[in-house]
Amino acid sequence: MSSNYDLKASSARAAQAPELDYSPPKPDKLVPKIGMIACGGITEHHCKAYVAAGWDVVAFYDRNKEKAEKRQRAFYPDARICDTVGELLAIPEINVVDIATHPDVRGPLIEAAIRSGKHILSQKPFVLDLKEGERLVESARAAGVSLAVNQNGRWAPYFHYLRKVVRSGLIGEVGSVSISINWDHTWTAGTAFESIHHLVLYDFGIHWFDAAFSFFGGAPAKSVFATVRQAPGQPIKPPLLATAIVAFDTGIATLNFNGCSCFSQLESCTIIGSKGTLRAVGGVCSANAIEVTTEAGTAKVDLQGAWFHDGFRGTMGELLRSVEQGRDPENSAADNLRSLAICFGAMKSADEGRIVAL
Repeated sequence: MSSNYDLKASSARAAQAPELDYSPPKPDKLVPKIGMIACGGITEHHCKAYVAAGWDVVAFYDRNKEKAEKRQRAFYPDARICDTVGELLAIPEINVVDIATHPDVRGPLIEAAIRSGKHILSQKPFVLDLKEGERLVESARAAGVSLAVNQNGRWAPYFHYLRKVVRSGLIGEVGSVSISINWDHTWTAGTAFESIHHLVLYDFGIHWFDAAFSFFGGAPAKSVFATVRQAPGQPIKPPLLATAIVAFDTGIATLNFNGCSCFSQLESCTIIGSKGTLRAVGGVCSANAIEVTTEAGTAKVDLQGAWFHDGFRGTMGELLRSVEQGRDPENSAADNLRSLAICFGAMKSADEGRIVAL
């Protein structure tokens, strides 16, 4: 047997961290006038991000008028409160709408916004059916309208930085992505979220499926296998334990979720390429301690900023910049359908107990 056989960790000398701009994208000159359709809890963070970026929301609509008035009072006191979606879409100065409803009612609203010629930022998950998503993408394309998805995790500081390092070629071709998260998702007890059986794989997990997809360069996944279980003693109905294995042409992503972890909550992400390794560790949705290890050594990076609200500035900022530059946004609905396909495949796999081809 070779004397070189051992499991000792190799030591690495200190290296210089790559200097990359991981700040949220923003337009150079385009001045947005935003109309917000639906004013639920998450839109507080949308508004905080838009205020920080200096972008105006000029009109609000919610079928519960009090919710729209609450957002108006807190953030944009001069904004108009609309009685109908049609009234909001008819406002000429609005050039982009933020549609933040649940997905089951969002499709017709997106269609109406497309007909009005407004650019659109759709809340995630984009659609409940991939064919509906494809139809909306084609409708927007035919109308010359940009349709993007609020996949805000892409511009969380750690995900944005990791993606930029991967794209720089520093770690070579990615072969594996390993993501592990333990957190407490039992706050959803008694809310509408508790009615979602695949709460972890679907509503929560879409961010991390999308991250893994982006780390593999946006190439479509080939297959997925997933399983879910109830955590011991969990107080809500949806299973809070989930694991998914996603196969790409060039490698594998593994995702492990425990949404019933009340102690020592942590998120970690390890990306291994042919020339190096990236590792991010920290709090859930804030894994800002980064290590970049290559032949040159290990660089440690402590990132600034936060998912809330840099991520929300990033999704809208990328949409606006793409409109300004006359190109598809990085978070286009067409691109997002590939992430969503992984998510839907994982749910099907968990339900049927088999590998699902994508």
